[in-house]
Amino acid sequence: MVRRATFAALVMSVVIVVTGGAVRLTASGLGCTTWPRCTDESLTPTAEMGFHGVVEFTNRMLTYVLSAAVGWAILAARCHRPWRRSMTRLGWAQFWLVMSNAVLGGITVLTGLNPYTVALHMIAAMALVWVALLMWERSKEGDGPARLSVARPIHQLSYVLVTVIGLLVAAGTLVTGAGHHPGTPKDNKIVPRIPIDYDRLAQFHADFAFVSVGLAIAVIFVFAAVKAPQPARARAKELLAVLLLQGVLGFVQYFTDAPELMVGLHMLLAALTWIAALRVPLALRTRADVAAAEQLPAQAPQTAAV
Repeated sequence: MVRRATFAALVMSVVIVVTGGAVRLTASGLGCTTWPRCTDESLTPTAEMGFHGVVEFTNRMLTYVLSAAVGWAILAARCHRPWRRSMTRLGWAQFWLVMSNAVLGGITVLTGLNPYTVALHMIAAMALVWVALLMWERSKEGDGPARLSVARPIHQLSYVLVTVIGLLVAAGTLVTGAGHHPGTPKDNKIVPRIPIDYDRLAQFHADFAFVSVGLAIAVIFVFAAVKAPQPARARAKELLAVLLLQGVLGFVQYFTDAPELMVGLHMLLAALTWIAALRVPLALRTRADVAAAEQLPAQAPQTAAV
């Protein structure tokens, strides 16, 4: 049950990224004019608010679905026998990330879709994806100390890869903040934008994409050379495939003036790319059950932090 519950929380963390993007791409960012209510007088959208009010309010309601999925993961972890404190903590970490991101979303509305708070909103959503993935991966492991399957420098290389992918995603939020979709109808001149040339930010983002692809290729060759575990080599190849697909989509998107559907797919692939990157270092260490770990021969194994 824990495995299913944590997977549901992970799926919902990706869904909330995509639906949050849909709010922006349908120009519904101010469909509800305030927060936590939809209007000063109404908790729900009024008929006069039309389609945009429904889209924004629906995204807010999906936060409750996400919260329910996270709550299920917490209860499943708490009721599991033997109880694992680390799993429960990961569940509560997701809960507080959901709550803080909901508040950040409210601040985004109250500040009239300030592009910097919008970017932080996206980054916080990716942090939630990170913790949800970690809890899901930990659900199939024990609670013993993490033991590296490769030399420590190889493990550190995988974290360099994760860092670069993280910077790639962050750069994408800046492109969005200066780009074609402010989150409201295009004739609305009130919504602020990042005051940096869009083409330069897009080139900066593309440069990170090239570095990410090159590093992913290098990691594949390094893993093959050191005979890293097969799951790690497979995950590195999966990451490269997603990166290449994301790169092609990004270039097509740029040269077709960023159509809404392509931008939405780009956001979905951004979440999947982030997941693919995070799964690489997790395949380079093992965790046995505590009892099994205590029975291992005394030695000085290399240990990992996660």
